[in-house]
Parts: sequence; structure tokens; C-alpha cells
Amino acid sequence: MRARHWVAGILACILATAAFSTAQRRSTSLPAPAAAPVPAPAADRPSNTPQLTAADVGAWADGYMPAALRQGKIAGAQIVVVKNGQVLFKKGYGYADVAAQRPMDPDAILMRIGSTSKLLTWTAVLQQVEAGKIDLTADVNRYLDFRIQPKDGGMVTMNDLMNHRAGFEEGLKDVLATDPAKLKSTERYLKENVRPFLFAPGEAPAYSNYGVALAGYIVQRVSGERFEDYVQRHILAPLKMTRTTFVQPLPPTLAPFASKGYRQSDQPASKFELVETAPAGSVSATGADMANYMIAMLQNGRFDTSRILRPETARLIRTPGIASAPGFDAMAHGFFHQQRNGRLVIGHGGDTIAFHTDLNLLPDENVGIFVSFNSRGEDNAVYGARERLFALFMDRYFPAPFPTTPPAIATAAADAQAIAGHYETSRRVETGFISLFYLMQQDQVVANDDGTVSVSSIEGKRFREIAPKLWREVGGRRQLAVTTLAGRRAIIDSANPVGMMQAAPFSRNSAVFLSIAGASVLVLLLTVIVWPIGAWIRRSYQQPPLATGRTALARRLTRFAALANLAYLAAWYTIVAPVLETQLDAYNADLDGVIRTLQVAAIVPVAALAIGLWNMALAFRGSFAWGVRIRSVIIALALLGFLWTAAMSGFIGWSLNY
Repeated sequence: MRARHWVAGILACILATAAFSTAQRRSTSLPAPAAAPVPAPAADRPSNTPQLTAADVGAWADGYMPAALRQGKIAGAQIVVVKNGQVLFKKGYGYADVAAQRPMDPDAILMRIGSTSKLLTWTAVLQQVEAGKIDLTADVNRYLDFRIQPKDGGMVTMNDLMNHRAGFEEGLKDVLATDPAKLKSTERYLKENVRPFLFAPGEAPAYSNYGVALAGYIVQRVSGERFEDYVQRHILAPLKMTRTTFVQPLPPTLAPFASKGYRQSDQPASKFELVETAPAGSVSATGADMANYMIAMLQNGRFDTSRILRPETARLIRTPGIASAPGFDAMAHGFFHQQRNGRLVIGHGGDTIAFHTDLNLLPDENVGIFVSFNSRGEDNAVYGARERLFALFMDRYFPAPFPTTPPAIATAAADAQAIAGHYETSRRVETGFISLFYLMQQDQVVANDDGTVSVSSIEGKRFREIAPKLWREVGGRRQLAVTTLAGRRAIIDSANPVGMMQAAPFSRNSAVFLSIAGASVLVLLLTVIVWPIGAWIRRSYQQPPLATGRTALARRLTRFAALANLAYLAAWYTIVAPVLETQLDAYNADLDGVIRTLQVAAIVPVAALAIGLWNMALAFRGSFAWGVRIRSVIIALALLGFLWTAAMSGFIGWSLNY
């Protein structure tokens, strides 16, 4: 749900002129990449490689965390490391409450762990698979009391939901709330916000919170227990996770222990975030509790004398649900399945607006690390801090030889030119006005002079083609594979198993959109500005009007049409502005009346274009100078461009499901 800063800037510039199955199921084939470099065995590690001990982790974390929090203006964080079934290290840094100077405590303070909550939901799903109540390959409509209707008459399975391949569009309405009175149950959310389908089931990865919420609701349906109660009884209680809950708002016994959430540490605390896709992201938990979960997963479902999964079921999370090429991340029954420094890593990150979490398990080393921050930080600093922390942890305790990049193939430079262009993510919205943001935040693949390519969202990295349609990061391990999706060129990023970059068609190319939108708004704005100036000049010099009768009326109405379009745009700006400030709780049924009014107001740009065409026709019929005729054409084209921009932005339509 993040809108990049440059997206916000571009959008503001434009709008401110007026006042974002299984391996056999259909999957994208990948070219066979060159073998990934093999890490050095433990016995062959450099002698100065630090050992993973409590003392060393403590010294390392103490050296990293305080500076990261201070420099990023992040209020506080928790970090927990487990090894061989025991908590090796846990510590809090900074504050859970800045104003009260309450220190962060991983034993007591609850953090919102966002999408890391999904791991508990998938655990619940697997328990119901063990119980024989869920079939991973069956149509999920079997378990629902309403129907979802995929594209092409296919069926969505639990495997599709676990692999984020159901084909759902993303959605924003009712995703987040801060007023408990507006919080919907998962059942109500799912039924009132059924997502459209962009892809046929199994066709493409497209991360979906709606899909995970659907899986949680299925657990509720087949178990006969409210989802939150089911998780409490069958997962949290056996794991002794006494300070963890899906319940929102927090129960009175836990509420006093919740960390505050912040945009950044020098700003006031944010309101408690209520996640409406609850099974996908509503958990509040302490680091100490998450340590118990990590230990259970590393021990194949066992914690102390309790077992939450059979060993063979627990091992499924180490097995990709859909085959991927060597070196490419995959999904393993809801867990991200990755290779880092040549070692298997499974886990999941999570983000709300304020809280940012990461949980990673190294099953072969019997090690896990959990970290959670309670602030977004200045300029979104938390994302870099979180990513760098895990990279440093891996490089310190599980190093791998520095990767070498094979030489480029002979056709690399020509291939780079062939794949250059704009790409849109498979995780996107095409229904409603939120499609504007996905239209504007497209990736750009650039062909460099040295025959490499760069991707705008992967900063500071270049990729060299080492095999046909396979590109590897120069001096790194990340890879890009070129393939096709729905008849369009597509690129798979080895570090992203839940999305693809799909070449944008001309009609959805962000450069084309921005050019037409910017030029159209500029012409309309100049038309409105020049109107009173021209009238003043004619009065001052006592010049006769340029036109009379119908022609004069058409000219006057055209100017009113330009003004009406700018007012229409300004009205829509008030609807999209909260996204630019990540105030996602603004999007709920309270806006339906305003949005419906603006949808009806789409008659404004339609009528404006009709008036512009009428004005142009009269200009060419009369004995006017070519300057007058050319101006009428430019204004008519601007009105046409404005109408096209409104349609592409999702402003024109009748859906309140966005």
C-alpha cells in the first residue's frame, strides 16, 4: 500500500494545478539460470567469522540499533534471536511511549506486526488441513457462504491463496480504520468488498490481503469458532503466547502494554491502527511471544510439551508451493521461501502505517530472528534500517563468498534495449480511483550504455544478461527473468515471489499518461487565466468582440467548460489527498456519498468535450483567422485529453469498491 515519494510529488504537481494451486497449476516458466554460488562450508569459514552467541549478538545489536533509531527518527524497536530451541538474545531499544519515556521491553510491550500475522493464519489453515476440514486443492467456494467468481471460469484453491495467485485486484477501501465504531468483522468486510479479478487463478503472483482474509474466514467457517478465538485456543495458548492477540481493539488486559505508533519519533503518536483484513495483519504481540512461535516452527511444530503441527505438516513451510528457478524466491504455504548467502530462509515481513516488522527463520541452522519497529521514520527510514539489519546479521554470522557475475552474452546490449520501458506491478488496482496511484508508480527499466539494465525501484543496482532472458545483479545475487504474462512482456524479480512487472500497454504507460494529463491541465489552466485578461484588454482598448451570436456563446461556454473541469479535478483531489499522507483510514463507507456525487459529475468532462468540439466546428465554419482556429483545436484536444485522463484515473465509473 505504499506510494512512493516521487509518485506523490508528480500527482501533487498535476492535481494542484486545479486548486495513485500447486506446481502443476499454470505458472510462469523461467529460463534456467546459471547455478547460484555455493557458500563456504562452516569448517571453511574465515577464522575471524564471529560465533552466534548471546554476547556477540548483544554487542552487534547494541552497535547497530541505537544509531539506526536516532538517525532514522524511529522511536523504538524490539529484536529477538533464537537458536537451538532457546532464546539467545532479546532486547528493546528506544521508547514504546516517547512522551512518557517508557522504555521498550520485548517481554511486556506489544507491537503491531502487520503482515507477519499471516504466518499465524497459515498455521491455522494447516491445522485444519490436518483435521481433514480443508483440502488445499479444492475450490474455496466449497467452504464459503458467498461466492467468488474468478476469470475464465476457473476456481481458486487454498493453494492459490497461500501462494498469492488467486488473481485478485488489490483494494484500499475499508483496509484500515482508527475508529472502532467503523471496524467491520472479517465476514462483513469480505462480503462487502469482494475484489475483482485481474488474472485467472494460478496465472500470476499478485499479493493479496483480501485472499488471506478469505483464508482466515474459511478457518472460522470449517472450525466453527470465531477466528480470533480459534487462534487463541489452538496456537497461542499451546505456545504460551500470553501477550499476543488478533483481537481489535486490544482487550483491557493487554491494552496498557501496547506500544504507541509514530510517523517519526519527533511527532505525536498515531491512533491505534485497526486492520480490517484481520487475518492478514491485525496481530499485536511481544517479541518474547514471537520467539516461542519461531522456536515451534524451527522444531517442526513442537514447543516444550505442546505440538501445534505434525512434523510432516510443519515441513511443508520449507517446500515451495509452486516451483521456481534456482536463485528465485518462492512461496511455501504462506511463508516466503528464500536463499540468502546460500542458506534457506523462511519467514514474512509486515507493515502497518506506523509499525514495521520482520521474522526470518534459518531452519538448517535452527536460528530465527524477529525485529519490530514502532515508527515509519523520517523519509521512510525504517525500511532501509530493517533490510540492512537482516543483511548485516546474515553477513556477520552466515557469510558467503563474494558473488561474481558471469560475463554478458553477446546479445545483451540489444536485449537491454528490447526490454526497456515502463512496467506495472501485477499487484495493482484497475477498478476505481485508486487505480490512479498504480498507474503513476510504474517501474521503468532503463538500458544503460554498458549493456546492463537498471530498474527504478531497485536503486543503485545494475543487471547484466548472463543467459538468454536472465539478468544478474552486477556484483550481487539478485536476478531478473524475462517472460510473458497475459500476452505482454513481463519481468520476474528473484527477490519478489508475490508480484511481477508487466509491460504497460501504450494506453496505461505512465509517461504517456503524465504527458497527456499535464498538457491538458496546463492548456485548461491557461484558458481560464487568459480569459479575464483578454476581456480586460478588449475593454481597455475598446475593441469589438471577436465573435457574436452562437460563436460567441460557444467561446464563452468553452471557457466555462475549462473552469468546470478544473473544479471537477480539484474535487477529486480532496478524495485522493489522504493517500498522499497515508491516511488510509479515510477510505470507508463515509465517503460513498461524495464519491457517488463525483461519479455523477463525470458529466462535466463529457459535456465540456462536447462544447469544445462545437466551438471548434464553429471556428472552422466562420471567417476566422487561423490563429483562432488553431486555438479552438488546442482547447478541444485538451478537453479530450482531460476526459481520457479522468477515465484512465478511474474517476469515471460506478463502482464504490476500490
